[in-house]
Amino acid sequence: MPQQSARTSEANREAVDHDVIVIGAGFSGINAGIRLREQEITDFIILERADDVGGTWRDNTYPGCACDVPSHLYSYSFEQNPDWSTTYSGSAEIQAYIQRCAEKYGLHEHLRFGVGIASAEFDDERGVWRLRTEGGDFYTARAVVSAVGGLVEPSTPKFAGMDEFSGAIMHTARWNHEVDLHDKKVVIIGTGASGIQVIPSIAPDVAQLTVIQRSAPYVLPKADKALPEAMKATFRRIPFAQTAFRRAILTITEGLVGPAVILDSPLATGMKKLALWNMRSAVKDPVLRDKLTPDYEIGCKRVLFASNYYPALTRDNVTVETEGFDRFTANGVRLADGREIEADVVITATGFKVNIAEPPFPILGQNGEALADKWAGPGGKAYKGVATAGVPNWFFMLGPNTGPGHTSVLIYTEAQARYITEAIRTLLNKDLTAIAVKPKVMRRYHEKLQNRMRYTSWTSGCQSWYLDAHGENHTLFPGLATEYALSMRRFKLGEYEVAR
Repeated sequence: MPQQSARTSEANREAVDHDVIVIGAGFSGINAGIRLREQEITDFIILERADDVGGTWRDNTYPGCACDVPSHLYSYSFEQNPDWSTTYSGSAEIQAYIQRCAEKYGLHEHLRFGVGIASAEFDDERGVWRLRTEGGDFYTARAVVSAVGGLVEPSTPKFAGMDEFSGAIMHTARWNHEVDLHDKKVVIIGTGASGIQVIPSIAPDVAQLTVIQRSAPYVLPKADKALPEAMKATFRRIPFAQTAFRRAILTITEGLVGPAVILDSPLATGMKKLALWNMRSAVKDPVLRDKLTPDYEIGCKRVLFASNYYPALTRDNVTVETEGFDRFTANGVRLADGREIEADVVITATGFKVNIAEPPFPILGQNGEALADKWAGPGGKAYKGVATAGVPNWFFMLGPNTGPGHTSVLIYTEAQARYITEAIRTLLNKDLTAIAVKPKVMRRYHEKLQNRMRYTSWTSGCQSWYLDAHGENHTLFPGLATEYALSMRRFKLGEYEVAR
């Protein structure tokens, strides 16, 4: 095992800032840092453009914000928390958990806040990445781990008339807590994952809430409740009991929910019936029922979880509109049919610019070739989601086709952290200049993935953020999380082109 640093020459020792740079301090970046320290690779820094760790859980503070994966599964397997307060944790509790992990594993000495990356360029001769920050500074490293996340930049709509509106406008991912919603007329645009959490949280407090729905989601019941103190005490006293409980949750999500993404499978049919029952049991008005009934196959768009969403829509002060949004006016919004709705506040619950299959910023790999060009057309190709041909010493966490459709994303990212750390350790120990996945290895892997994708509900015909402009799914993994994790057990240098 090399001491702290292993560089190709004495000249490089003077020129290269670090062995490794991790970009992003969310769940993935913190996981990467923990794994690097565990493997005694200590010459690394974690660059974070914000002022704290946490990623999406730091940024999303809207009312009702919570995870739709059970708390005991949505946490690191090696750092289980016996004190989760509820079945599905809220954003503040998850954020506090990430902060504790960063502190416990000694990452603060590696963290650099307020540093956003604007571009990256690889030096073929020296085998070094040069990163330019948004402030014009530069960092260099032998290897880079891109842990920027897929749900970072809000998809902020630019509707006509926004400048004319006299009220307040805010996106769920950039919630303005200074805006008082009490007894206000509120319009919310969007009924996706954030919308269905905000709506029941604010409906009792506002004077009038108008929900503008583009397409009706499938919503499954969410059995969220406070966890008993006896359970917490047991998990603190007997950690293995919590491990077994976590494994049971994983088994359920893999065995029941996972196969449901297979198009027209019995499980998919059963899940569809459960979602429709969830809606019909709460909504008795046939007109509202019709508005809330999806017109596509379950799973084609993200399936949501909530037990309080449909009851909120039946409140006297809540109205659901499906005519489509036209523009803002001085006093509210106008629908596609010409009706104007008065509003004091408009909330855009329009999701994120999902960049899993797009470079987060300009990245120039071997011979100055841009990653954006490699991923142009049907793009977003990466071997096991972590490595792209022609982009040496650069590793993605939560890269193309590694998003989960049914379980915790941390099953994927923990496997990636192990694999990537082993790859970096090989690079440093063998004193290699560059390692880049072989094009044929990446191509064969991608072709197999896309062939499997044809049999999933994600490609059954509707439009969703899962698909690119060419109709290919470069976002989700078409299989079980445990299958993916097993495939990441070993880094094989023979699958990579090596420069010495």
